[in-house]
Amino acid sequence: MSNIAASIITIGDELLIGQTIDTNSAWIAMRLNEQGIDLLRRVAVGDERNAIVNALNEELTGASLVIITGGLGPTADDITKPLLRDYFGGTMRPDERVLAHVQSIFAKRNRPVLERNLKQAEVPDSCTVLFNRLGTAPGMWFEKDEKVIIALPGVPFEMAGIMTEEVLPRLKERFKSDAIVHYSVITAGEGESFIAEKIQDLEEALPAHIKLAYLPGAGAVKLRLTGKGSDEAKLNEEIQVHQLAIATRLEDIVISLHDVPMEQILYNWFTAHGQTLGLAESCTGGYIAHHITQIAGASSYFKGSMVCYSEESKQHILGVNKATIDENGVVSEATVTEMARGLLKTLDVDYALAITGLLGPATPADREATGTVWMAVAGKGKVSSKKFLFHYDRHRNKEVAVSMAMLMIYKFVTQGEYPWKP
Repeated sequence: MSNIAASIITIGDELLIGQTIDTNSAWIAMRLNEQGIDLLRRVAVGDERNAIVNALNEELTGASLVIITGGLGPTADDITKPLLRDYFGGTMRPDERVLAHVQSIFAKRNRPVLERNLKQAEVPDSCTVLFNRLGTAPGMWFEKDEKVIIALPGVPFEMAGIMTEEVLPRLKERFKSDAIVHYSVITAGEGESFIAEKIQDLEEALPAHIKLAYLPGAGAVKLRLTGKGSDEAKLNEEIQVHQLAIATRLEDIVISLHDVPMEQILYNWFTAHGQTLGLAESCTGGYIAHHITQIAGASSYFKGSMVCYSEESKQHILGVNKATIDENGVVSEATVTEMARGLLKTLDVDYALAITGLLGPATPADREATGTVWMAVAGKGKVSSKKFLFHYDRHRNKEVAVSMAMLMIYKFVTQGEYPWKP
């Protein structure tokens, strides 16, 4: 079997000027990849008829599947539906199921149905209607010269609903292709050049149908193995052997064999070991806590974050000595160590991380010290502290500081262990 090539066309002036971030393409691309469909291109065009037609013509020259999002609403700039009617021929007709659905939505809201809302139920008679349970604009499935063109609304949750309930099951039946599987090795603490040197022989020994990609992030590098083959079960077994070989070679810097965020990795460790965690945040202002609480059930181990932004709060809440701050400064090893130890008592937790730093200059005089951050983790009678120097703007420095803080917690609690090992 060979893999089907697909293209995605997103429509909207707001996408071209950066007013709206295109999350639809990324979501669709991941879902297609899971079904063994290769993505050829992602194209964005404005709300202009010729631009849309040209993009559609161009993508259909190389792709067997084209998915369009956007332009299906009730306003004047939503031109996708009449354009597709003209492109594929035929006339507009009302779809009774969609019409009843639109009327029921407005009835539940106790609002009158406008003529333009009723127009949402009209579709080209050359398409198969893809029901939109979450909104008023249905999706549409067209076929031409053995190729499939799918039009979906641009609202992300509506698009995802139609894809999940209507499109993906149909694509599975319509296109048979090789399986594509991904396996990950998540590392932290070393750069990609070091890793590449360390596993060069393992990478060179990979068969042609298995590829290795290096995906660096803040303090971590994800190694992604991608395999293609007709026998999915055999492919999974084969790629797992290569994954384990790479992880074993890099065992001292591996933190996970699953492509999950660090906050999930922390959740897994703390809940498995029955331990608790607290945070004392100064420069990050509660942003580490925000990430940790993105995982449902984090309350089972995470007891809270004390946002001690001022010197006074560090003294009154965490018990940091005024003399420590006066002698060493707020951004110092001595201060952050006392913050971490103080938090162990304040929140009565097993482990505590404290952070203090200067992420962005408040005055011209601060510029030289900008990016200086101290972190400390305390627990089980031990304290580990570390100084970081970040070289980005305030927003990026905060993002990197959060990543490094979670990594520092993980390294501290797993000393001498390799939790990722099967």
